[in-house]
Amino acid sequence: MNNKNKKRIVVIIVFAIIVFAVFGFFNYVDDYYKATDRAWSYINEPAEGVTVSYVDNTIVFEPEEPVAGFIFYPGGLVETEAYAPLMEQLAEQGIFGVVVEMPYYLAMLDANGARGIQAKYPEIEDWYIGGHSLGGAMACLYANRHQSEYEGLILLAAYSTKDLSDEPEMDTLLVRGSEDQVLNIEKYNKYLSNLPKDYQEVVIDGGCHGYFGDYGMQAGDGEPAVTVEEQTYITVDKIVEFIGRE
Repeated sequence: MNNKNKKRIVVIIVFAIIVFAVFGFFNYVDDYYKATDRAWSYINEPAEGVTVSYVDNTIVFEPEEPVAGFIFYPGGLVETEAYAPLMEQLAEQGIFGVVVEMPYYLAMLDANGARGIQAKYPEIEDWYIGGHSLGGAMACLYANRHQSEYEGLILLAAYSTKDLSDEPEMDTLLVRGSEDQVLNIEKYNKYLSNLPKDYQEVVIDGGCHGYFGDYGMQAGDGEPAVTVEEQTYITVDKIVEFIGRE
């Protein structure tokens, strides 16, 4: 076999690998968790005093008299609207919520999704950032580079691989479910040292991984002993308490 034919075979093999890789990626991201009809109802029929709108690549939950802003990164392969119950109920308590819509529902593809959001809403003075699962991890990456811009970090079934321990003013709230089988608890505990030492942790008794959104049960998750409505209610209560603390 001459060199020309060898090169041709190599090119064909490389091309085939690229095609299969691209096909595999799109097949993977196409299998995402969809928001339930109940979640969509919070988009289509928000509570009195709350306005829901799509702005650029975000979904905004706007209360009449906001007391703080919260930028939220969704979990991996979860439809953005699945977090409408959580964010709408937070808006009912005065928290201006902005959920970033991620490319292919993967926050790792846009860890800088929060960039420029605060400038759009200068009337909001105090901002928090966070997210669920993979979204929470990516929010930590952004917060690590923009710590002075936020009052605190809110992580739902998530942990920070970036060291934020030298930022005592970055108040941090962790919320997870006792029955969560998706969250890697060993890594979660390992990376607690990356957080400011006065972080707050809440473990929802009977809660699971997927119930921070409303998209049904997540593969590999534990069996919850609470309903998605109950877990959402508890999460909202803890976030409101965290943001509204003295």
